[in-house]
Amino acid sequence: MAFSDDLLAAGADIWAAQFEHPFVRELAAGDLNEAAFRRWLEQDYRYLFDYARTYAVAGAKARDEAAMATLLGGADAVLNEELDLHRSFAGEYGVTPDELAAVRKRPTCEAYTSFLVRTAYERPVPVAVAALFPCMRGYLDVADHMAELADAEHRYTPFIETYTSDAFRAETASIGDLLDDYGAAYPGHREAMREAFLTSARLELAFWEMAYAGEEWAADAVDEGTP
Repeated sequence: MAFSDDLLAAGADIWAAQFEHPFVRELAAGDLNEAAFRRWLEQDYRYLFDYARTYAVAGAKARDEAAMATLLGGADAVLNEELDLHRSFAGEYGVTPDELAAVRKRPTCEAYTSFLVRTAYERPVPVAVAALFPCMRGYLDVADHMAELADAEHRYTPFIETYTSDAFRAETASIGDLLDDYGAAYPGHREAMREAFLTSARLELAFWEMAYAGEEWAADAVDEGTP
């Protein structure tokens, strides 16, 4: 069994929870509250810049040409392809890219991006790759699940189409293959890779909840309640 399959088996309960999350199910049906989707859009836009940065840092640290190409190519795809979806949706809400970039990260987004960037800078490349994988594979699997649930086109159909596209499948397969290569080549890193994978997977699930529930900083709630 490939190392990525071992990791996915370890995270099976987290994947199942993502499939059943109301954000995912309501988006698939096309009736997700616009405020929840906008929160996801704003936070994921901020997240993706640090996700691309994680790819780039890991790529700069990689020792072989193939790994560099995969990781730096991943950074390029996020910056020049995936963010186009967010800009397109933002336009529907009358939100400019500059306004998106100025949005404050909510606690889960801050925790997730900090974890990714710190892992890229401080840990070996195989561990960073394991931390990157749950986002790619999670969105592919969740979008495939959404496509199965959806029975008609709706305003969120472009979301599903983006994350089930041949291009996104190929990018996900590339990072999965690199993860498998590192798992085979560096058995001493496997436990750290597993922990990084599971941490990112848990944060992926928390990200859906953040957007759906309208997570705020506790201090902001206190300030708003101050007479």
